[in-house]
Amino acid sequence: MTNPTESRQLTQVGPGTVMGDLMRQYWLPAAKSSELTAGGDPLRLMLLGERLIAFRDRDGRVGVMDHRCPHRCASLFYGRNEQDGIRCVYHGWKFAADGTCLDMPNLQPEQDFRNKVRAKAYRVTERAGVVWVHMGERKAAPPMPDIEATMLAESDVAVQFTQRECNWLQALEGDIDTSHFSWLHAGSVQPEQVDADNWLIYQVADRAPRYHVADTDWGTMYCAYRPADEGRTYWRFAHFGFPFWTFIPQGDFTDRVLARAWVPMDDTHVMFVGFSWKQMSRTATLKGGKPIPGSTPAPDLLPNTTDWFGRWRPVQNAANDYLIDRDAQRHSSYTGITHIAMQDQAITESMGAVVDHSFEHLAPSDQMITKTRRRLLAVARAWHNKRTVPPGVDAPDLYQRVRSGEVVMAGNDWRAVYEAKLRHASRPTSLRAAAE
Repeated sequence: MTNPTESRQLTQVGPGTVMGDLMRQYWLPAAKSSELTAGGDPLRLMLLGERLIAFRDRDGRVGVMDHRCPHRCASLFYGRNEQDGIRCVYHGWKFAADGTCLDMPNLQPEQDFRNKVRAKAYRVTERAGVVWVHMGERKAAPPMPDIEATMLAESDVAVQFTQRECNWLQALEGDIDTSHFSWLHAGSVQPEQVDADNWLIYQVADRAPRYHVADTDWGTMYCAYRPADEGRTYWRFAHFGFPFWTFIPQGDFTDRVLARAWVPMDDTHVMFVGFSWKQMSRTATLKGGKPIPGSTPAPDLLPNTTDWFGRWRPVQNAANDYLIDRDAQRHSSYTGITHIAMQDQAITESMGAVVDHSFEHLAPSDQMITKTRRRLLAVARAWHNKRTVPPGVDAPDLYQRVRSGEVVMAGNDWRAVYEAKLRHASRPTSLRAAAE
C-alpha cells in the first residue's frame, strides 16, 4: 500500500516538492505552437502549480514567464505584446522573451535599473508543433528527449491536447493498467463479434492477462500475455518513461509510433498531450469493419477560454455525468459513455481530485502501477536529497529503445520477443532521413 508520505510525495508538484523538483529537470510539452501567434494575445499557462504566461513576440520568439511583473506584481497577461517583448500596462516596464528588462519608461534616465531586474522566464523550444518548456535551474537546459513520436516532422505527427480535472498520477496510471481495456472499453464485446484473425479476440476471450513487469533505464515496462492459437502467445508491451510519459499497447507493434505525456498543471489538473504518427495503423475493429464502441470519432471539446484552466476541456465532463446513456449501458454499451478517452476520463476523475491511496486494495493485476510508483519515488528522492541526475535528463537516447504495441508470436522469453520485434519495427521516413 502507498502510505500517506509516499502519496503526498508522488502527487504534489509545486515548487520545492519532491515530485515537482523531479519534473523540473525535464522538458515539458506545454502548448500547441498554433496557440501563440506573432504579436498575438498572451496565453495563461498553468504548469507544475505555477501561473505563467506564454506569448510570441512580433519577431516570432516565444516567451514563457511568471505572469507577475517583477515591479508591482501586476499580471502580464494584460500586457501589450510588442515587437521585441511584452510591456506591462501598469507602468510600462517591458520584458523580452528571455526575461530581460528592456525598458523602464516611468523612471528618469538616471533612475533606470533595468540591468538589475529580470522577469522570471523559462527556457523554451518548439518541436512537432508544440511549445516545450524547461523549468529547472541548471545553467544549461538538457537536450530534448529522443522520444520517437515527438521527433517526427510536424506534417507527420498528430498532436492532441485534453485537460483532465484530477491529479497527474491517477491519469497516468490509467495508461499502464492494461486489463481495464477488456472491461471499461470492450466490456460489451463478445468473442463471436470479432473476426478470428483479429487480435482483439484474445482480450475479450481472456479478460485476465498474466504479466511480466520490470524496471528499465527509462522507467518501467510491462508485458501482458495470453495464450494464442498454434502454440503462440499474444503479447502486449507498454512502458512508463520518466517523468510522465506512457507508451500504450493497443495496436500493432510494428508501426506503433506514439507517446503520451501527462503534464501536471497543478495537483488537481493535468494536461494530456498525445503524439502519434499519422501513418500508424488504426486499432482493431469488430466484424464487418465496425469500430470498437467508443473508439471513433474524437470527443468534442469546449471552446477555449482565457481562464487558467480554460484550455482543451471536453464537452463530456463531471458536471453532465460525461453524457452517460444508461439505456445504452443496459443494452449495447458496457459504460454508456461514448469515446474511449472519455471512458478513461470519467473513471480517473471519479476517483477524486487526488485519489486517497489509503482506500486502495491493489491486486496482482496492478504490478505495473506499484513498480512505477516505487521507481518514481526512488528517483525523485535521489534527486531531491542527493542531486542524482534522473534517467533521461542527460541521456536522451534512453528513449530510443521504447516501443509499445501488440504481437502474436511463438516464444517463452518476453524480453527476447520484444527485442526481436524492435529490430523489425517500422521507422518513419522523416526519422530515417534525420538519422542518416
